[in-house]
Amino acid sequence: MSNTVSALNGASAQGFVQIRDMGLQGMITLRGDLSASQFKKGVFGAIGGEMPGPGQINVSDGGNTAWMSPDELLIVVPYPQVKTKLDEIASGLGGVHHLAVDVSDARCMFSIAGEDALVREALAKLMPVDFSPEAFKPGQFRRSRMAQVAAAVWMAGEGEARVVCFRSVAQYVFDLLKGAAAPGSEVRYL
Repeated sequence: MSNTVSALNGASAQGFVQIRDMGLQGMITLRGDLSASQFKKGVFGAIGGEMPGPGQINVSDGGNTAWMSPDELLIVVPYPQVKTKLDEIASGLGGVHHLAVDVSDARCMFSIAGEDALVREALAKLMPVDFSPEAFKPGQFRRSRMAQVAAAVWMAGEGEARVVCFRSVAQYVFDLLKGAAAPGSEVRYL
């Protein structure tokens, strides 16, 4: 049996911010009627915290729950907990129509950390999103394009952002982030 490894096996790069492959992350796509009270109750029972609204991510002890679309959530939990969380979701949702799929090995996650303004600047070079502190606060979540590929982003806290993309484009995204954070390329616009 082979060992499971992340897309870039922990790669990191230092520019005016630190870019780091976050290793194996448990990710579950959950689809259903997000407005249904029984659906909300089932998700709360499995993950905890509130159901995120559009463009939001909620962080709880049970995992992060991000609003992906009107009928889709992305749930991020520790990699070894995915099977247990899938069972808890199935149990909590009972007969409620839903689809819960382990997408952990199809995705990767990066951390971008450093001075808050510079983290935002590195991302702003690559995505058509207003990353100013007034427009993009912790708890907000965006799906967009990062150059030529789909990506999702949120601020994990002051001075740290998280980016999720497909595993198949992990090296491309890592290289984009490295280039955006190249030493000496700071604009300091934000």
